[in-house]
Amino acid sequence: MPTPVQRALLATLLAGLCCAGATRDVPEPFWTTPDSRAARQAATWREDGRTADATLMDRIAARPEAEWLNGPNPGPVVRARTAAATRAGQTAVLVAYYIPNRDCGQYSLGGAPTGTVYRTWIDEFATALGDRGAYVVVEPDAVAQVVAGCTRVVANDRYALLAYAVDRLGRQPHTHVYLDAGNSGWIPEAWRLVDALKASGVARADGVALNVSNFQTNKASSVYGDQLSKDLAGTHYVIDTSRNGNGPYAGTDAWCNPPGRALGTPPTTRTDNPLLDAYLWIKRPGESDGTCRGGPAAGRWWPAYALELARNAGP
Repeated sequence: MPTPVQRALLATLLAGLCCAGATRDVPEPFWTTPDSRAARQAATWREDGRTADATLMDRIAARPEAEWLNGPNPGPVVRARTAAATRAGQTAVLVAYYIPNRDCGQYSLGGAPTGTVYRTWIDEFATALGDRGAYVVVEPDAVAQVVAGCTRVVANDRYALLAYAVDRLGRQPHTHVYLDAGNSGWIPEAWRLVDALKASGVARADGVALNVSNFQTNKASSVYGDQLSKDLAGTHYVIDTSRNGNGPYAGTDAWCNPPGRALGTPPTTRTDNPLLDAYLWIKRPGESDGTCRGGPAAGRWWPAYALELARNAGP
């Protein structure tokens, strides 16, 4: 017999499937992790009698989120996630986030100790994909931080590592590779990224990823993506819509756990722009940006923030 928490988790997932079916006439291709933090939180709150909050959390739990690979030995997780997605007839969304000097020493600092270790890590990641395929976002912020002036890295060395990742991951059948290109609020002049993206192998990627872990609107991100596409011979793009429902915050430190934000467009490949391949939830809603505004460490689950995002998304 299932435990009470397991029964509550099943109820969460069934509710999400019901809601998704009511609003979409065809299934979306992306896989939803059944044991996400949001799903477990909803189950726990139902068990505790917090049914209204659990229902709000379903708005996150029922949607596909990216899996971030940000530590050693990515193979087992990549293999497990893509295998589960394949069994469901869907596609996992993954993030490669292990570049040396990651986040230029800020909240999400870390990454591989050397370029050689990183290349080996990418090889393991790619091998674990096999022929199952995935959408893979390559190294959020890694290009834009260099363009913005990060002095912890040698630009050409970083670009060479990114190009290696794009090429190696792209050799796997059915894998779609998107090189991160920052967001429209960080480096508004899209042309400033063009040479760096070219050096990082963007021509051999399926496109670029925009707005990862940020809050720029769909419209602003599409205008930015269209400009990059024009400068990069027609490259496509995906947009992270996980937390952009209310657009960017107008106050200081607008990138770090800003208040009043909301969930954005649910993940889908149905867009009204031929250059825009998908809206994705790359940043997992409810995971902290860092220890600002009372948040836990970057990447840690923050239920109160997740609940605010879901509540602010409206009916």
